[in-house]
This record gives sequence, structure tokens and C-alpha cells, in this order.
Amino acid sequence: MPKVERMREAWSGPVTDEQLEQKARAGWKLQAVEWVREVEAEEKEAPLLREHVPFGLQVAGDCVHLEENRAERDALLMMMERIVEDQPLSQVASELNRQGFRTRHGSPWSPVSVFEMLPRLIQVGPQVFIHEQWVARRSRILNAVRG
Repeated sequence: MPKVERMREAWSGPVTDEQLEQKARAGWKLQAVEWVREVEAEEKEAPLLREHVPFGLQVAGDCVHLEENRAERDALLMMMERIVEDQPLSQVASELNRQGFRTRHGSPWSPVSVFEMLPRLIQVGPQVFIHEQWVARRSRILNAVRG
């Protein structure tokens, strides 16, 4: 699985075509634009809710709803599988790293970062257990435990 590199730059003036072309030549793709302006106090609207996007999901292209993040979903499935197999969190982290998965911040998994995902695994468990990919994995796990 290819690693995705992200970069955020702050701009103080207008962006020129030359600057965009330079980034494109370096292999970057424009992902988002954030607009900021100053408003008078009476023009301000209600503050936007700034909530954490749960692991396994991402903001959709329309910026209105959340959609599944496949790489993160696959990491969750792998964690779930290894935990069901009763593997120590250190082995779960090692396997995630071996297969190229990274945390949302791009760092390698550690036993602590896997432990911090346990509430999320409990939260998504009901959806994961009906997912067709999990059904196939479950059969494989049960066969391995029995055999």
C-alpha cells in the first residue's frame, strides 16, 4: 500500500499559477483550499463544531458528511483480528507496521497506540462483524484456532 504524504502551507498572499505548477511538477496534488476572512462581530455566525473525525472515517469530498477511509478500515480489521486471536498488543502493532499501516499522524504503531484504539474498535465492532470481509476472516481465524 503506498504511503500518502501530506503537507499544509500557510499563505499570506495570493497563490500564483507558477507556484501551483511548481508544486505539481514536484508531484503534489491540490487536495483542499481553506478560505479565511475577517468579519465584523455582528456578522459572525454560530461557531462551527470542531469534532474529531473517528479513525476509519474521513471527511467526504463534499465536506458535509463522513465516508469510510479504506486504509484505516483495513487497519481496524487487522487489529480486531489479532485481538480476537488473543495476540499481545505489541504483536498487533508489529504486524500493522510490517504490513505498512501507519497511525493517522504517519507514525509507526506501538502497543500504546493500539491500546488507544480499543474504544474505537468497540464502537465499530457491530459494523465490522457484519462486514463481508470480516466474515471471511472470522472463518479463517476459527479454522486456525481449531486446527
